[in-house]
Amino acid sequence: MKINVVTVGNLKEKYLVEACKEYQKRLSRYHTFNIIEVEEERLPKNYSDADISKALVKEGQRIEKYLSGYVIILDLQGKQMDSVEFSKTIEKISLSSDTITFVIGGSYGMSAEVKARASMSLCFSKMTFPHQLFRVMLLEQLYRATAISNNILYHK
Repeated sequence: MKINVVTVGNLKEKYLVEACKEYQKRLSRYHTFNIIEVEEERLPKNYSDADISKALVKEGQRIEKYLSGYVIILDLQGKQMDSVEFSKTIEKISLSSDTITFVIGGSYGMSAEVKARASMSLCFSKMTFPHQLFRVMLLEQLYRATAISNNILYHK
């Protein structure tokens, strides 16, 4: 299975880069795995709601170029599930699609167009996390789901 993670912005902290590399290495044993970073739209110092809307549209256009297969957006309004359910969901999707694309939006969310393209909306928690840290969390959960599916002694 091919797994893509499309994310707005790039990692800056070395420890987060290293954590992502480790999970990418683990995942690549079982899946074709790609992380695609799209540029974050900069807002003026005194931005308005209209500025945010324009930024979301521009980021959305960048994201849309990379959407393929079964698209799962990470969104606070999405469905919550535990790790075992997440693993079973990925297994079920793999029966009908050879590609899953996860989308992590920017600081202000994601465009309506990207949301409309999604096959599923997933919420890890009602809490807010930094986007850079969330990328590590997603990769860890993807590896955990893979471990569950392959009976690897990782998930406890």
